[in-house]
Amino acid sequence: MWLLVVLPAPVLVAQLLLDQLGADPIDKLERLTGEWALRFLLASLAVTPLMRFTGWGWLVAQRRFLGLAAFFWAIGHLSVYTVLDWFFDWQEITKDILEHLYITLGMGAFLLMLPLALTSTKASIRTLGGARWNRLHSLVYVSVIAACLHFVWAVKKDITEPVIYGGIAALLLAVRVVWRPTPRASVRVPSAETGSSTR
Repeated sequence: MWLLVVLPAPVLVAQLLLDQLGADPIDKLERLTGEWALRFLLASLAVTPLMRFTGWGWLVAQRRFLGLAAFFWAIGHLSVYTVLDWFFDWQEITKDILEHLYITLGMGAFLLMLPLALTSTKASIRTLGGARWNRLHSLVYVSVIAACLHFVWAVKKDITEPVIYGGIAALLLAVRVVWRPTPRASVRVPSAETGSSTR
């Protein structure tokens, strides 16, 4: 499975080295790595609604994987920004984060994903307890909203694609609001997007 996650990475590197990413290759690479992170994040959010609609319990095993895949690409996105775009110029990076709201949102989305990735193990669920762990992993909803806004405001011209991603995120969040599990629900499915606890 991880082979499928990392497969686009060498392709992007090859395109960068072969000068196939257009007039502004660094900007293009930033956008593509960010899109992959958002795709996997949305895919992880889609697991719970899909399980509730279909009853496919086997999907629960894929949710943590998809969440970690999103984090992997978020690290790649951030690495392109800090290394290739700013060459570790932390003073300018800090200034950029503070002065541009879309950068602030992107950094916020990443920082919200960090504790989710670090606590994605079963040991973390046992340590934190199911209820606390679920509350912590609810941060994924804030993260995906911040990521979508980051994408919309980062695009200078045609916002069609980021709006589509935002629409998908809005739909997935709306499903959770409309279809909340009741105390009498006979089927309980894991609720956090990167783990296997239940709510």
